[in-house]
Amino acid sequence: MKEVYLYTRFERFWHWMQAVLVILLIASGFEIHGTWRIWGFQAAHNIHYWSAWGLVVLFVFAAFWHFTTGEWRQYVPTTTLLKEVFSYYTSGIFRGLPHPFKKERDRKLNPLQRLAYFILKLVLFPLQFITGFLYMYYNEWPRLNIHWTLKPVALLHTLGGFAFLAFLILHVYLTTTGPTVFSHLKAMITGWEKIE
Repeated sequence: MKEVYLYTRFERFWHWMQAVLVILLIASGFEIHGTWRIWGFQAAHNIHYWSAWGLVVLFVFAAFWHFTTGEWRQYVPTTTLLKEVFSYYTSGIFRGLPHPFKKERDRKLNPLQRLAYFILKLVLFPLQFITGFLYMYYNEWPRLNIHWTLKPVALLHTLGGFAFLAFLILHVYLTTTGPTVFSHLKAMITGWEKIE
């Protein structure tokens, strides 16, 4: 085993800010829908509004960083070892088998992570941004010559929110599957991870 600096300061900042903003959006979204009462409707609306704008700004900065540093290559999906990694997480991990993918500085993400993050960045984020802004500026629709009903936009936005919640739960669970329960978490705090 050797300790490798896998995650830069910006990557860790981006990861944790994104996590905070997504959690705030999910929590305030549930309150806006009346699922629970934590802040009150108006405060939840304000939290949702500003967290959404914060996420958009963070997304733009992260996209710029990924493209200028070349780190975007980490997210290009591949089928190499995809079946083996999927098999590992669905059965091999419970039988104590070794992980089929070996991390390196230039290959941080296994094929399943690459596919998941690719979908997250190119499908879920755009879906939430587009439906969220349509939802947010609903009163402007007639002026913009948009003649839809709000229901499908709201439904898509809510489904996207549940997809983010499912991703978040799975992501937190998978952080516990390293050599120790907290090794992946520690790496996302310090940047250093022990790898073979």
